[in-house]
Parts: sequence; structure tokens; C-alpha cells
Amino acid sequence: MDAVRTLLETQPLLTLFLTVALGYVVGEISIKGVSLGSGAVLFVGLAIGGFAPKSAPPALLGTLGLLLFLYGIGIQYGDQFFKGLTSSDGLKANAAAALGVIGAGLVSVALVPLFGVKLDESLGMFAGSGTSTASLQAAMAAMKSDGATVGYSVSYPFGVAGPILFLYFLSAVLKPNIERPPPKLIETAEIALRNPAFIGSRLSELLARMPAGLAIAAVRREHHNRPPADDLVLQADDVLLATATDPAVLREATTLFGELQPGRMASHREDLDYMRVFASSRFVVGHTLGDIRFPEGVVCSIAHVRRGDADLMPNHDLILEFGDRVGLLVNRAHLKSIRALFGDSIKGTAELSFISIGTGAALGLLAGLIPLPIPGVGKLALGLAALLLVALVLGRVRRFGPFVWTMPLSANLVLRNFGLTIFLAQVGIASGPKFFATIGVTGASFLLYGVAILLALVVITALFCLWIFRLPFDMTVGVISGATGNPAILAFANRVAPTDRPDIGYSMIFPSMTIVKILFVQIAATLAGG
Repeated sequence: MDAVRTLLETQPLLTLFLTVALGYVVGEISIKGVSLGSGAVLFVGLAIGGFAPKSAPPALLGTLGLLLFLYGIGIQYGDQFFKGLTSSDGLKANAAAALGVIGAGLVSVALVPLFGVKLDESLGMFAGSGTSTASLQAAMAAMKSDGATVGYSVSYPFGVAGPILFLYFLSAVLKPNIERPPPKLIETAEIALRNPAFIGSRLSELLARMPAGLAIAAVRREHHNRPPADDLVLQADDVLLATATDPAVLREATTLFGELQPGRMASHREDLDYMRVFASSRFVVGHTLGDIRFPEGVVCSIAHVRRGDADLMPNHDLILEFGDRVGLLVNRAHLKSIRALFGDSIKGTAELSFISIGTGAALGLLAGLIPLPIPGVGKLALGLAALLLVALVLGRVRRFGPFVWTMPLSANLVLRNFGLTIFLAQVGIASGPKFFATIGVTGASFLLYGVAILLALVVITALFCLWIFRLPFDMTVGVISGATGNPAILAFANRVAPTDRPDIGYSMIFPSMTIVKILFVQIAATLAGG
């Protein structure tokens, strides 16, 4: 065993990646549907750190990992976050979650005078109960100690399992009637124009009066298919290729415009044929569909955009992202030009702009150095919380001049999950010796304290969401998931409420609550003179 200990202590990088590998093996162990996931890396790191006290990699490596995690979160959820701040439901959801987070923070701080818990350990329990790795880093930096890691590691397991159990019992008690919505897939209808109210009108006038959620992809006249030009004057028996994700919208459009004429357009592809391309070129990524300029002479119409597993309607203000699959109606002679315009490269959709990442991260780190005056507290630098804020803004802007701030979703997930894993491994290894020294003294008391903090968080959030602000149940479970933070909780929420609202609630809440948790830790440490 001494030889193994010596190897680990003399090869910190080997120790780091061994911790990552073993952590994910442990994290995949499921007990009644509950697993620790990436959080298990922390516990394996604690065990290895306790066994080999001098094996910890440099702390800067862990900080870099957390930076990648926060930057990726901000870039992905920036748009949803700012929309949540301006919508009625978003404001209510953020208020409910903030009250829950602050309530949990006050419970953690109250442990100091009531039970003699050290402040760094109580703030660590606050971070662990909310599964907030960023808050753990903030507590360690503010208190200038690693005591927060002990509280974090003790309370983290229930921080993952507790909200899942809470959502299970909440669903069992309330018994909400939630139906799984059908997948958003584009459907088409060929409609012959027979309504005299539209005959002789320009297509732009018809578009202004058609049902919401409907688009016209092409028009057939005199045995030829053509793209939908706004200045086209409509004639009787023109066939409109209508698209929508809701079949009811297509039925409404058929009743409004005329009657179905199936097969009139789809069976004739000499003018317009269907093709699908990947958006991987900087000429289109980060631009709205309305801003895309096709090469001169190219006859083309955008029929739909597929992002992830959902079809999106081709609205003029829809911004293309790396990896979007764009369905087009185009003349076969122009296929090569269209592929060149959009890029159409799977490899290109996985590429990152390291210029954008480096510039964005540098701006966030600079913003984190600026001291901000807070009444009653003094001057406070936001640190990595500022990085998250900057990333949220860049995720909302998406593109500025030559900089494309967004990343392909797959690349974003890999980058931020890798960063989080490296941080947890480094912190766990570095804190292992103190963890085992402390847990031998505190026993199960820290676990009970963590349970109390978590209950304050989820109960207060659920109370305000459901009974004060009257938010829907499926939105509420997403808000609770965002307030607690761990993706495993969101995955369970999606099973409890199989709609898209849990994801929306999570997106609106998670970034802002991460910032609230970080600020609470920093303010509590500053007021206590940490």
C-alpha cells in the first residue's frame, strides 16, 4: 500500500484522472433510480485524498474546470434566462426560487450560533444541499480555508436524493393531471386557394392574416413550384404548401384558404426539391433566417429548422445555431451553392471558436475583479459569478461582429461536464485529509443539518410557486430543479411532468440561482469577517 500511496503522491495528474474514472463508475450505481452521477467524483477524490494526503493537483486546475462549467452554462441558457426575467411567470419563478435559496442560506448561517458549527462548514453544507459547486468555490475563496468542502461533501448526497424524493411525494399527494405533449414535428398540407377574400392579394397580406404557427414554404402555379415571394399576387387555384407543428393549425388554414389538393406539389420536383443541410458555416450561424442572403440567382425557401429533437418553424427572427438541420426547398441546380452557404459539415458543428471562448472568459474574469459597493457589507468582487453573468449576456447576444459566442450543444455539454469533473476531482483530493478528520468528530449531525437546509430550500420554493404565485405544476418542478441545481433532479422532474415546462423552468432559474447562492456565501463570509 505504501508503494501505491507513493505513486499517487508523486503523480498528481495520474491521480486526478484515476479519480475521474473511478468517480464515474461509482456515479453510475443506481439505488431505486437515484444515482450521484458526476457528484461521485468528489467522494472518490475525498477517499483518495485521505489515503494519499500529498496527491492533490494544483488548485488552479480546479478553478479552470469550474470556469469552463460556468461559461458553458451561461452560453447555453443566456437567451432563456433573460426571457425569464421579462415574463410574468419567469419573474414569479425567480422570486420563489430566490426566497427558497435565501431561506436555506439563513438556516445554514443559524447553525453557527445554535449548534456551534464553523461558518465555513455551514456554508459548505449550504452549497452541498443545493448541489452548487460554484458556491463551494466561493465559500473556499471567501473563508480562505477548505472547511467548506467537508460540509459540502457530507450534505451533497441528500442534496441530490432529497429533491427527487420531495418531487415524488409532491406528485403523489397533488396527483396532477399532466399529459405528455406530442413531439413537435413539421407537418405539411397542400391547399388550393379558393377563398375570394385572398384572391388578388399579395402573399405578404395573406401571411399577415393566417393562423399563428403557420408558414408557407412554396406556391404552385401553372404547373410550376416557386418560393413564397412577399410581392407575389395570388390567383385562384394557386396551391399553397403550408407547414405547421400543430395539425389543428393546418386544418384551420385549410378551412380559411380553400381545400386540400394533396400530391399537387410533392410529386413534382423539377423546380423545387427538398434537401436538408447542417448549419456549420459562419455565414449563417448566429444570423436570423431573415438576414440570410442566398447567392444571386438561387431559388430557395427554408421549410423548417430541426434543433435537437424538435422541429422549429422558420420564422424570420429565428437565429441559427451550430448543428441546426435546415430543411430547404431548392432547385437542384443550386444544391452545391446552398451546401457551400450553410457549410453542411457534421465536423463543423462540433468545432469551437477558441478565440470567442478565450475572449469571453477573459471579459468575465476581468469583470470579476471589479469591486462593487454593497450597502452594509462593503466592497465585494463577484469573482466567477461575474464570469457567469458575462457568459449569460454573450449567450443572449449570440454573435457580435466576427465573434460567434454560441457553441454546438454537444461540444458545450462535453466542455462544461469535463470542467465540472476536473473541479470536483481536484477539490476532493485536496480536501480528503481534513474531511476524514472532521467527520470522525461530527458523526451524523452534519447530515441532519444538511437535511434541514435542503427542506427549507424545496418547501419554501414549492410553497411560493404552487400556492402563492399559482404556477403550473410542471413549471414548478422545473423551478425546484433549477433552485436545487443538479441535472439528475431535472431528469426526474421530466419523468414526473413529461412536458417542456420543466426544462423551461430550469433554464430560467438555474443561472440566476447560481448567482444568488454565490452572492449569499460571499456576503455571509464578509459580514462575519471571514
